[in-house]
Amino acid sequence: MNPSIQDRPVSIYLEANPNPNSLKFVVDYMLLEEGDSYDYPEAPGNEVSELATRLFEFDYVKRVFFMSNFVTVTKSEDVEWIEIREELKKEIKDYLESGKLIVAPKAMIQANTPREDETDLDVQIKAILDEYIRPAVEQDGGAITYHSFQDGVVKVLLQGSCSGCPSSTITLKAGIENLLKRMVPEVQSVEAEGI
Repeated sequence: MNPSIQDRPVSIYLEANPNPNSLKFVVDYMLLEEGDSYDYPEAPGNEVSELATRLFEFDYVKRVFFMSNFVTVTKSEDVEWIEIREELKKEIKDYLESGKLIVAPKAMIQANTPREDETDLDVQIKAILDEYIRPAVEQDGGAITYHSFQDGVVKVLLQGSCSGCPSSTITLKAGIENLLKRMVPEVQSVEAEGI
């Protein structure tokens, strides 16, 4: 079964999150396989994601993020959600009801290629992030992805609503860093890449 193809009406509800400029559009079925996510800080082009590209045609859209059963849209600060949320919801709903994939198959293959140089410590840190951190971050319309570990420093990518969120630094240091330091003695600090 292809989780992106729909032959019935799509139901979408909205969820706020800690980032006031992001809104989560939650769909009533899985859009992507468990653990897959795609973050677009700019229009990727139709050959990568037609839906993301269409959403960026709204001049107030600043970031689009896909994961599990939701689409998170980050807007510019000069517009209010009350003014734009229904047109975004309609655009997402119409696109999904057309049965098209949200991410092109070629882009999915490239994004899911595993690293060959992974150490046991990398695997341990990723498992902790996946089990303890990822569910809470997903709840807020974002994702955390392991980037690297070197000289005691874990680097992670914050995506979706977490990118640019005012509370992400507090979450990173008070939550994620403290947990990893307790569970993996080699970890001295955690830093975010690309925010």
